[in-house]
Amino acid sequence: MKKIKIKHLLAFTGVLAFSYAHAQNYTQQQQPFTGVIGKTTADSKEAWTPNIKAPKGAPNVIWILLDDVGFGASSTFGGVIKTPNFDTLANQGLRYTNFHTAGICAPTRAALLTGRNHHYVHEGGFSHTILSAGFPGYDGRIPSDKGTIAEILRESGYNTFAVGKYGLTPDEDATDAGPFDRWPSGKGFDHFFGFLGSQTDQYQPDLVEDNAHVTPDGRNLNEQITDKAISYLSRQQRVAPDKPFFLYYAPAATHAPHQVSHEWSDLYKGKFDEGWDVFRKRVFENQKKQGIIPANAVLPDRNPNIKAWDALSPDEKKLYARFMEVYAGYLTYADAQVGRLIQYLKTSKQLDNTLIFVVIGDNGASKEGSLNGDIDRQIFSKAANEQENIQHNLDKIGEIGTPEGKQTNYPLGWAQAANTPFKYWKQDANAEGGTRNPLIVYYPKGIKDAGSIRTQYGHVNDLLPTTLEYLGIAPPEYIRGIKQDTLQGTSLVYSFNDAKAASRHRVQYYYIFGSRSIYKDGWKAEVYHHPDFTDYGKFKPGVDTVNNFSKDVWELYDLNTDYTERINLAAKYPEKLNELKALFEDQAQKNHLYPFIDWEDVLKGRIHHTTGPVNNPGK
Repeated sequence: MKKIKIKHLLAFTGVLAFSYAHAQNYTQQQQPFTGVIGKTTADSKEAWTPNIKAPKGAPNVIWILLDDVGFGASSTFGGVIKTPNFDTLANQGLRYTNFHTAGICAPTRAALLTGRNHHYVHEGGFSHTILSAGFPGYDGRIPSDKGTIAEILRESGYNTFAVGKYGLTPDEDATDAGPFDRWPSGKGFDHFFGFLGSQTDQYQPDLVEDNAHVTPDGRNLNEQITDKAISYLSRQQRVAPDKPFFLYYAPAATHAPHQVSHEWSDLYKGKFDEGWDVFRKRVFENQKKQGIIPANAVLPDRNPNIKAWDALSPDEKKLYARFMEVYAGYLTYADAQVGRLIQYLKTSKQLDNTLIFVVIGDNGASKEGSLNGDIDRQIFSKAANEQENIQHNLDKIGEIGTPEGKQTNYPLGWAQAANTPFKYWKQDANAEGGTRNPLIVYYPKGIKDAGSIRTQYGHVNDLLPTTLEYLGIAPPEYIRGIKQDTLQGTSLVYSFNDAKAASRHRVQYYYIFGSRSIYKDGWKAEVYHHPDFTDYGKFKPGVDTVNNFSKDVWELYDLNTDYTERINLAAKYPEKLNELKALFEDQAQKNHLYPFIDWEDVLKGRIHHTTGPVNNPGK
């Protein structure tokens, strides 16, 4: 037998380890041996599992998912906060203005990665110990028969990488002892760099690389994840330049804490002194000019308990404007980090063959900053009233956006402004303000109508089937020997080159902690459920209201004529309302929505949950 030189063996195994072995081991162990085994090689026949290769010329794929942004924040969708890199991608691609998320982070991410509804994949709430329950729709554990986009593409010849926020690992599994089957590595990603929870400090993150916690280097997390993403892609290009990649890029921005250097927040010094009412009107006008919203749309009134900006004291205006300057700088900074990634792809001559989806927010803008904003969770102090919160924040105004501002989040007035033109916000699964988010699709090689707008109805569970259809990859019948359940999303490829195509995603339910709705063909029935632990200080944990679901009042809206849900038609069209309520019941049964769980169930400990380390759940 010819001897193999050690240096050649090391070189060979080094390449194999990064670019092929992981993917091959992932599938090869499932293939039965098809050769013949005799007593000697003379009467035996070898059988090799062939290398899995993606179709020649298959595009790279990047999914970018931001956090807590709001429909009307970015300049790309009419906002006044500069996002030049998103603008460029949209101007060379498509803007989808009728795209939806689940209404809060973990459910959205579960639906995105699996192409199925969030309760159907057991993520009706969170994977956190205190926010999960021992029921099929709520246990926070995505079943193996509902494979992810990363699992599918890895078995189709792609390298798969994820950076940033994952948010789907149960707390009790989130230590370095594992088990790791519900870490990103267990859900199809070759490499992961980011955090497993729902929120983390941007300068001292709870940081993980692959299957172990690592020490952050002190820079802002968004810069670190971008460096790591570029590192993954450049390393692959060196050893396997013809192999496509899938990158899931999910920065923490703009989830609390809003932390960003003065270099970015000072870009907006004085830009918000006119307040949230002027902001909303300006963005609303921009959106009409850009064709983002219909010409006949009407701006809703301010949400309940939000004061007119002109009614605020000078101190309140000063404080609240600073919160928004930091948020705006944070969003522009996140856009700049995406710009670094895009520039790498240009320089490495990969951009032209990369299909990019950008979802600007995993839900509406966050209502978790309460009426007066938050720096360090003083808003949750039982002793603090509204005026005490304001004074506390004024005393610490210099900490807003800094590493010391551990929970920085803006007030509710700015959250509604960021959601222009809609009412309500994150967690409100009943309202467009909680669930409608911008989508950009970029692939100049395959999109003819660059810079145009698409109004077809879409949901976050559509991106997996959209990606597979465009790549020409059929959903697998098995992944690692496990028979796969059907997908629930609807591919959007039909709309890429046909702006007038009728929507194919015709029915969609929404449910987050009691707030719920059902959509069908432009009609929407919805319930704004109480209690709500962020309901402007009105929630009283000592009062037992858990059985109040039966007292919820359904509303009815025709989104075809009432874009911003202003005119409740429940009394006028009771038959339509009953039809949609029956449809909601059907969807609830099929997708494991029962039993209904709300925030009071969580805070009063009515839901059973296992014990384990709390995986940085945030608020």
